[in-house]
Amino acid sequence: MQRSSSGGVLARAGLALLQRLPPETSHAVGLHALRLTRRWWRAPAASPALEVRILGQRFAHPVGLAAGFDKNGDYLDALGALGFSHVEIGTVTPRAQPGNPKPRLFRARESGALINRMGFNNKGADHVAAQLRSASFRGIRGVSIGKNAGTPLARAADDYVECLRKLHAHADYFAVNVSSPNTQGLRELQAAEALAGIVEPLQREARELAARQGRQVPLLVKISPDLSAAELSALCRALLHHGIDGVIATNSSTSIELPGPASAMVGENKGGGVSGAPLTSRALHVLTELRRELGAAFPIISVGGVMSAADAMARMAAGANLVQLYTGFVYRGAPLLAEILQALEWPRK
Repeated sequence: MQRSSSGGVLARAGLALLQRLPPETSHAVGLHALRLTRRWWRAPAASPALEVRILGQRFAHPVGLAAGFDKNGDYLDALGALGFSHVEIGTVTPRAQPGNPKPRLFRARESGALINRMGFNNKGADHVAAQLRSASFRGIRGVSIGKNAGTPLARAADDYVECLRKLHAHADYFAVNVSSPNTQGLRELQAAEALAGIVEPLQREARELAARQGRQVPLLVKISPDLSAAELSALCRALLHHGIDGVIATNSSTSIELPGPASAMVGENKGGGVSGAPLTSRALHVLTELRRELGAAFPIISVGGVMSAADAMARMAAGANLVQLYTGFVYRGAPLLAEILQALEWPRK
């Protein structure tokens, strides 16, 4: 990553300070600081050879920021200044909601992991639309959409469609989040029949919006790492059957055991999901199975446990079109993005 010397000093000092704060406080302070210091950052000029064209879009390079980091689009320009090719906002729900009670974000530093049970805390689709409308970020803007906690599963499709309708003019792709472990019952929507009840209304609405607005916005489905082999295979058949534009794999896990006190925070009953290094091998395995089941041309974004350049290179080698960072970025900051871009460029030199 190309930075001014003052920007580099600030980044190193800031990251060290943030690691001392409680996780959710650290996240909020870090985003505010990034917005204040963005003028010191110069985004890297990625080699044209790294350009990726999928989903009818041009990505400057394969590395983006996953959903959950900027839930409301409040920091899109500041995050974009770091050099990500795409930033995924959200998860957004139709109406603002506070999410689950605090504390709800925890570090398991010895494992290189985060545990979160945030619960789609966000300011609602109208706020996000306004933020995206005013942002100047020229990269690809993804928006992860979900249902409000109080909406019954039987009416979940209404929430997804409402988000699509409000945000369609401002997004470059949508991630249909049916895999968060932190909204009760949400993962049931990954089953083939339930998924049809979500994606079919979304596709109908997307066609109508595309006709009115003159632009098509792809729909991707974000999936869990905890599916069995049979469930994953059935999901792949459903994705192909319904003509879904792409898949994002994976969300956080509720079935990974962590050592020590952190183990008490994870699980379906506790609402906590693990991200970071413990998810690395599982996310890679899911990616490999997806590529085998879906074929060479199906767009796949790989996320989950990308903690180093080697992890990113392994995802690309396994067939990912794009990779996204989250926990690795929390622990290592912008230097991780620079490291990955350098590694991706090296074979081309």
